[in-house]
Amino acid sequence: MAAKRKASPRQTITSALPGAGALRRVLEHWLLRRGHPESRPIELTHRRIYVLPSGSGLVFAAALLVMLIASINYSLSLGYGLVFVLAGAGLASIFHAYRNLLGIRIRPGRCEPVFAGEAATFCIALDNSRATRLPALGLRLREASARFELKAGETRVVELTCASTRRGRLDAGRSVLETCWPLGLVRAWSVFIPALSCTVYPAPERNAPPLPDSLSANGGGEPCAQPGHEDFSSLRNYQTADSPRHVAWKVLARGGPLLTKQFAGEQGRELALDWASLPAQLDVEQRLSRLSAWLLAAERSGRAYSLTLVGHRIPLANGRDHLHRCLSALAHFGERAQRLPS
Repeated sequence: MAAKRKASPRQTITSALPGAGALRRVLEHWLLRRGHPESRPIELTHRRIYVLPSGSGLVFAAALLVMLIASINYSLSLGYGLVFVLAGAGLASIFHAYRNLLGIRIRPGRCEPVFAGEAATFCIALDNSRATRLPALGLRLREASARFELKAGETRVVELTCASTRRGRLDAGRSVLETCWPLGLVRAWSVFIPALSCTVYPAPERNAPPLPDSLSANGGGEPCAQPGHEDFSSLRNYQTADSPRHVAWKVLARGGPLLTKQFAGEQGRELALDWASLPAQLDVEQRLSRLSAWLLAAERSGRAYSLTLVGHRIPLANGRDHLHRCLSALAHFGERAQRLPS
C-alpha cells in the first residue's frame, strides 16, 4: 500500500480558506504551535503576541478602499481627509490591542479532581504588573471561555469549567488569551499550553452492591468474628491517614497530645477491595466504577480498607488522602499497558 503523502502547509491553508474558523485553527496549530506544557510563569513578550484583522476590520478596510476610490474619481478633498483619519485610527488600534496583552504573566493554578461526568474547573492566574488597566480580555480553554479585565497591578484567578467525559488525565491543552480592544478592528492573541491537568475518577456505580465482608488479616479469607469498631480498646499516636472520626478530641481539648482511638478487632480484620474478586462478566470500566463506589462507601463507614489492582496494591489505611490515592489509582488504571486477567 502506498504511503500517504503529507499535505504541504500551502495546501492545508488553501483547503481551509472557505471557513474563517478553520483558517484560524490552521494558523494556531501550524504557525503558532507550542509543543510542551509550560509550568513556570508565562510572560507575554512581543515574540508571543500576534495581531490580525478581525471580521469587522476586514469590512472596515474594504469600506475605506471604496471611499478612497470614490474620492479619487470625484476629486473630493474632504473624502481624502476622512479616509486618512479613519485609516490612522485603524492603525492606532493595532498598537493599542498589542499593548493590551504586553507584559501579562500567566501562571497555571489548580484543578480539583472530579468524577467522570462532572465539570472540571481549571484555574489560571493572570498578573498585571503595569500601572494601567487592561480591559476587554478573553481567555479560551477547550470549549470554555471567559471575559474579564485586569486593573492596574491586579492579580486575577480566572476559573474555566469544562466537561469531563471519561476517567484519566484531563489536560488543559492549548489555551488562548485574546483581545479586540479598543475598536474591534483587530484581534491580538497569544497561544500557550499551561502545565495544568485534572484527575478524573471513574464515576461511581449507581445502586452498587454492599461492601464485601471483612477478611481476616492472616489471609485465611474467613469473615472476622472479632468485635468491631464499636468496642474501644486503647489510644495510640495520631497518623496522617487516620480518620477524623477516630481522633480523641476530648484529650486534645484538655491540652493533651493528638491521639487516635483504637478499637477491639481493628488489628484483626481488613476490608479488602480486590479487582480479582469482582464478577467475571464485568468489563474494565464497570469494575472500576464498582470499586469507585465501594471506596466512597468504605470511607463513609470510617473503616480501614485496602485496594488491590492488577500488579498494584495500596495497603490498609483510611482518611481523605488514602481515598484520593485509591481513586487516583483507578483513574489511571491501564495507562501503563497492564495485562488484565482473563
